[in-house]
Amino acid sequence: MEEWSKEQWETAVKSGDKTAFYLYTPMCGTCAVASKMMNIIEQLLPEVKIGKANINFLEQIAFDFQIESVPCLLVSDGGKVIDKIYAFQSVPFLYELLKKPID
Repeated sequence: MEEWSKEQWETAVKSGDKTAFYLYTPMCGTCAVASKMMNIIEQLLPEVKIGKANINFLEQIAFDFQIESVPCLLVSDGGKVIDKIYAFQSVPFLYELLKKPID
């Protein structure tokens, strides 16, 4: 997964394509597990743009999207954020979440 800046995330959202922005902190054990799951998802769904970022360096994103904890996955489609996930649960859960069409 590529590290994204705030600007890269905004560009990905504006593209209108389905995107996922994985937010983490380096010392978070749950984030380490979520990172492994997201790496698998990236391989399974190459059509979904996926980026990641250390939330410690993106204070404005945390504020704008009212991020309450990490790991957090922001999902966008059609130019807007459609989901904010904190419980990554499993690879199949994430796969279905990112595979489903926008409602």
